[in-house]
Amino acid sequence: MLPLSDYLDIAVRAAHAGAAILQQHRASPGELVIDQKGRNDLVSQADRESEHVVMDILREETPNIGLVGEESGGTPGTQLTWYIDPLDGTTNYLHGFDHYAVSIGLVAHAGATDAMGQTLTVDTPILGVIYDPNREEIFTAMQGVGAWCNGHRLQVARIGRLADALIAIGIPARDFSYLDPYFDALKAVLLHTRGVRRQGSAALDLAWVACGRINGYWEQGLQPWDVAAGTVIAREAGAWVNDPYTTEISWPHAGRVLAIPPTLKDDFLALVQPHLGDVLNRT
Repeated sequence: MLPLSDYLDIAVRAAHAGAAILQQHRASPGELVIDQKGRNDLVSQADRESEHVVMDILREETPNIGLVGEESGGTPGTQLTWYIDPLDGTTNYLHGFDHYAVSIGLVAHAGATDAMGQTLTVDTPILGVIYDPNREEIFTAMQGVGAWCNGHRLQVARIGRLADALIAIGIPARDFSYLDPYFDALKAVLLHTRGVRRQGSAALDLAWVACGRINGYWEQGLQPWDVAAGTVIAREAGAWVNDPYTTEISWPHAGRVLAIPPTLKDDFLALVQPHLGDVLNRT
């Protein structure tokens, strides 16, 4: 096993290579081949080519680590697995809205040794890279070491009251089965915070919690590759990041996530859990 810093360097190179493909296609958007995987679930030629480049680099440089990508699937490893989202924010990208990123996370599995030399009892994200090519910002983190953006150390915003917090959210776009209780919960959030933003990229929402641009991020209906990198980045910047509706999993790989400064966690959970906890635990 390489030092974690070597894996970070590899992931950074892979993220830049994937983003270069995305930006090349932005020059001729009318030529992109776009498919629909499901309702409001798009994939483009850019997604696939970016993922191909990212996975080729990771496969060549880290052949003993499992690979799972959004578009091509893959096989988890026994000790470590890369989770790759080659274009987080596809809908934004296809509409010319410059808020998207390449996201690469490394997850250590139960029984493996983490960055501190401890044997893990649960799966845990230990490294994350999120690259925003439009702002030329690269967010990185290693477990137990810290989180950075372009070399600057990150820290979540220090806010004492939920009323002063700006919260990023997701709005259900594919599964509408819990829409009514979701909007009840959202109403509670609107009434007790400074405001909400729906930006369309889970990876960047988690990164922006880490750097303090937003003060919390709450969403459900995600996939492991959406949150693997952002979880460790936000955690290393001091955020509480987990599934807000259960304590039975170690990171929000089930697709339900809350990332928020610990000082605001209990107050936020008190707003949303009464509306959604039972509904989502049944799905």
